[in-house]
Amino acid sequence: MHKGLLCAVLLFILNGCWSVGPDYRRPEIDAPDNWRFAEKEVRDLANTAWWNQFNDPILKALVNEGLSENKDLRIATARVEEYFGRYFSTRGDQFPFAAAGAGATRQQLSEQGPYAAGSFDNPYSQYEVNLGARWEIDFWGKYRRASEAARAQLLGTEEGRRTVVLTLVTAIAGTYVDLRTLDKQLEITRQTAASRKDTLDIFAMRLSKGITSELDLSQIKSQYQDAMARIPDIVRSVGRTENALSILLGRNPGPIARGLSIDELSLPEVPAGVPSDILVRRPDIRLAEQNLVAANARIGVAKAAYFPSISLTAALGSVSTDLSDLFTGATKVWSVGVPLTVPIFSAGRIGGEVKAAEAFQKQALVGYQQAVQNAFRETEDALLDRTQSIIRLDALSQQLEALRNYSRLARMRYDEGYTSYIEVLDAERSLFDVELAHAAGQDTLFRSLIAIYKAM
Repeated sequence: MHKGLLCAVLLFILNGCWSVGPDYRRPEIDAPDNWRFAEKEVRDLANTAWWNQFNDPILKALVNEGLSENKDLRIATARVEEYFGRYFSTRGDQFPFAAAGAGATRQQLSEQGPYAAGSFDNPYSQYEVNLGARWEIDFWGKYRRASEAARAQLLGTEEGRRTVVLTLVTAIAGTYVDLRTLDKQLEITRQTAASRKDTLDIFAMRLSKGITSELDLSQIKSQYQDAMARIPDIVRSVGRTENALSILLGRNPGPIARGLSIDELSLPEVPAGVPSDILVRRPDIRLAEQNLVAANARIGVAKAAYFPSISLTAALGSVSTDLSDLFTGATKVWSVGVPLTVPIFSAGRIGGEVKAAEAFQKQALVGYQQAVQNAFRETEDALLDRTQSIIRLDALSQQLEALRNYSRLARMRYDEGYTSYIEVLDAERSLFDVELAHAAGQDTLFRSLIAIYKAM
């Protein structure tokens, strides 16, 4: 009868289990209907290997190497494994715990004590084996809420890993574009310096024959030294960019292989999508939401401390002073219990834990809303940068064409004696500056497209 009553109580408890604390509901987000800068007839490529659109096999190989060897990504991956273990550890609290034990002791009691009559051998041996189990019934959902929080943390670390992947890929692609831009600027500068050196040699010869003035020679020499002075800065920037890219790839600092030039790289298409897509695409938003889920579940964990703790315990074993009698019927011992602990006075500790959990949930909620707004801003900024970068690069291209024509005409006028060489120097100086600016404009455009993919 006692066993039947115990089973009935157990079934009642199990059927009546529920979880205190609020259930999670995704907050309402005021998302704009469309982006300010709409793009028509473009494919949705935001979640693909978009860096392949550059059509540069070297860049593709560098990205693959970075995904395999980057140290930050390895740390993020190991962190996911850590929280995977933490989740199963927390989840295990919902289930019974059983353990087996065995022991042997040899003991002597005082001959002047209460057992001095000698009813048993002194000293004596004792042998025992036991099997025990304990299960705290999750009547109020404390452990289920804790498991919910641990699962959200696990998913959050995976989103954190995806954030590292996204940041790493965009950093590799952007740094590679910077490197190819610097390569082009270095090539332009060296060609300009070589051309001015040839001109300087010609005018030095003319000066020795009295054909030209020392003023013209000094001006040409100044232009030549200006080009030469720029080379070390660009070479230093190339080296630093190579070193930065090496670290992203998980290598020691060193040279980087080159593929297509900045002029040969293909421009990726702009990914399509509406603002609400950001909520399911961006890992930082999904991480913020999982943090909110975990914080919401911890409120239930804290509130569960207000309620009684109910457990089931059981033990079965055998104890004997003679090892040969250890498993006989007379040596068996067992026990069954239902411990109950009810909080009566905690000096505000439980209430403080609940308030802290609720405040932390508010922080996570605001953090989620902030992450969403920041995502919208980054996408709008990236689209704006792309639009204005195209306009600027188009203007620079037209200016470059005009200056090339101006330089050609200025040299023709000088050769025919219509003007001084100052006009030629002015044209070439302007052309040189705009050639460098045009290369930088290409870099800005590629960077803006990379930023769009990261933002979306």
